Amino acid sequence: MSSYQAEYSVDEQAAIDKEFTRLANNKSIYLDHAGTTLYAESQVAAAAEQLQRDVICNPHTCRLTGDYVDQVRYKVLEFFNTNEQEYHVIFTANATAGLSLVAENFDFGTSGNFHYCQENHTSVLGMRERVQARAIYMLKEEQISGRDAASVASVASVNGSFKPAATLDNSLVTFSAQCNFSGYKMPLEAIAGIQQHGLPHGPGSRISGEAGMADPSHDNNFYVCLDAASFVATNPLDLQRYQPDYVCFSFYKIFGYPTGVGALLVSRRGAEAFGKRRFFGGGTINYAYPHAMDHQLREVFHQRYEDGTLPFLSIVGLLEGFRTLERLVPRSTTDGGGGGVATMERISRHVHGLAQYLEQQLRELKHPNGQHLIELYNRVGYEERSRQGGIVAFNVRTDTGAFVGFGEIACVAALQGILLRTGCFCNIGACQRYLRLDDALMDGIYKRAGRICGDYFDLIDGQPTGAVRVSFGYMTRREDVDKLLKMLRLSYLATRPQQRLQLIEEQADELPKALKEWAQRRPQLLQLAIYPVKSCAALKIEGGGANWPLTAQGLQYDREWMIVDMNGMAITQKRCTELCLIKPHIRDDQLVLQYGDLSTTVTLPLSLADQAENSSRCRSKVCRQPVEGLDCGDEVAEWLSGYLGMDGLRLLRQSSRRSSPSGEQQQQLSLVNQAQFLLVNRSSVRSLQFEESLDETVDRFRANIIIDTGTAFEELSYKQLTIGQVQFQVEGPCQRCDMICINQRTGERSPDTLTTISRLQSGKMRFGIYISRSSTANSKEQLTCGDVVLAT
Repeated sequence: MSSYQAEYSVDEQAAIDKEFTRLANNKSIYLDHAGTTLYAESQVAAAAEQLQRDVICNPHTCRLTGDYVDQVRYKVLEFFNTNEQEYHVIFTANATAGLSLVAENFDFGTSGNFHYCQENHTSVLGMRERVQARAIYMLKEEQISGRDAASVASVASVNGSFKPAATLDNSLVTFSAQCNFSGYKMPLEAIAGIQQHGLPHGPGSRISGEAGMADPSHDNNFYVCLDAASFVATNPLDLQRYQPDYVCFSFYKIFGYPTGVGALLVSRRGAEAFGKRRFFGGGTINYAYPHAMDHQLREVFHQRYEDGTLPFLSIVGLLEGFRTLERLVPRSTTDGGGGGVATMERISRHVHGLAQYLEQQLRELKHPNGQHLIELYNRVGYEERSRQGGIVAFNVRTDTGAFVGFGEIACVAALQGILLRTGCFCNIGACQRYLRLDDALMDGIYKRAGRICGDYFDLIDGQPTGAVRVSFGYMTRREDVDKLLKMLRLSYLATRPQQRLQLIEEQADELPKALKEWAQRRPQLLQLAIYPVKSCAALKIEGGGANWPLTAQGLQYDREWMIVDMNGMAITQKRCTELCLIKPHIRDDQLVLQYGDLSTTVTLPLSLADQAENSSRCRSKVCRQPVEGLDCGDEVAEWLSGYLGMDGLRLLRQSSRRSSPSGEQQQQLSLVNQAQFLLVNRSSVRSLQFEESLDETVDRFRANIIIDTGTAFEELSYKQLTIGQVQFQVEGPCQRCDMICINQRTGERSPDTLTTISRLQSGKMRFGIYISRSSTANSKEQLTCGDVVLAT
């Protein structure tokens, strides 16, 4: 059993537990402190008491409010071990607003570049849209921290100064002090090295800017913007030791309350690199003329950038946040060489100890066959607190090594009162790095599969699109970690998958809305396609609740007509690609045929009896089987011949039953080639990665039934399936021909379609499966879009 050493004394832990009784009352285990930590009950009570006691109003009117705000600025500087001679405090809405201020105001000159780390939060990526840099580069973490930390520190101490200001242009490097995905801590020694020597391993991968242009940025002054939002929530940041030019963070990450207020700390050096403001708001100027383009900014630096009235009530509430933290986690006098261990240092030790304990326990979880249950995501392990924070990111695997979707984990956890985070956590770059997603896979997940940040589209072709994240705060207990471990053991080592999924579905109403939708998301019938005229365009039935009746032969009217030449031979797209431009419509008991987008149409009766009254009988063949039919007359024949440019064409309607040539249970067939229905899985189509819309590629395969399982080619393993209340048996895979090379919307050929399928399936040409209704099926049944698909 792995050891765990408590940071807090028994009395300290009891005092902390007393502040969070609402967790026990609500039977909740909170493990998402990287999202936000929780506020102490006495903290909000004291803040409310202050609001009731004092007259706190607009600081322009009320001196007391202004004094409170100034006191908070002082506490912020003290919290980071610095002073007003070294750093300015600009209050912002949050860390994101601080990054936006830097992006808008940093002066790059003419040759300055913007560099950011792949594993930055989405808000840093957003800076790209506002910086006025010559070029934008993405850095790997190794390109920032790769320089030997000891040599960087020694150079900094010897030189003791930054580059001379003879160079006029500035480059900006932005990275996170702690990765909010994995908890990896960037070596902060890199800050001084970058400021003094630039980027020792090159500028990174060019994202924007003219390719091939000379890069003079090595002569620039280099500045560092530190996204400290994740780091400072549970770690001390000493701005005497490390001196980034800009530091942004949100207070709710540290105190839990209040929200809506953060800060940007700007060093004296960083302030000099801020250019002329392109916007000003109330409170930032000495005057602004309405009758002329003339204004003057305030002298005090932070006042120039705090637009409008500050959120003064929230700012005043921060004082109680500082006091509460110091009261509940006081400086320890038992360690630290006489001075003791400060509050944030103790919190850092606490959360790291819990993360280390959890990581050790997770590594021990195995299936009976020896397969590890957990796939962990971190860079350097959990031995060194200086390199790893209180975050553990992972995915769950089955006994075969397959991944379990993080949506399922979120459901299981929520039903047991465990609140954790899943997905990419607004850090797609870290997801890409830790899940080993190349550029093509990224496009497959976001552009072709349509996944968006924050959704529960968790597996694509068996590949996870995100992870599970557990993160700790100063009030997290080891018992909370043990309950998470118990959940994983019971749910994933002692329970079968079907039992687990059934429990989730039965309790879906107890889940949050987004998770409820996931719990009820089984493969569904997305679309039906009827092809009334063989080889012509589809009549699509789609949208939740849209339905279509079934007959003994399949979908009603599917491939009931076909076009034949003067010799009575069926015409297909292999011979005439323009057939795909003949569009069917059903209106008022009539089949209406339209060519392309032209307005001229031709109509036929849907009633077979009406058709038979004035039609002669004829014969043809489909797949070498004789077919008896009714000739549909001269009008439609001339219409088809005219638009298709072929003389002597006739339209034939099937008039007699036709049975499948083989199989244990003979099935009645329409004018199809092999089976009653062709089913295609959109996930399989998605894996082809064609340079066209997914819907266009799906159309190429001319299926009747379209589903999406989330896993490519899963359908090839099906033996039987049920759609809604209708049972089907699988006849086998569909062996494709070059007809799928035809774009069904334009008639153009793309020969590489077959080549791609062959490559994916090692020379085989299988795509989609043939299915038939079971022999016990009721001929009056129907299929409805949205029906759940269950397969064995």
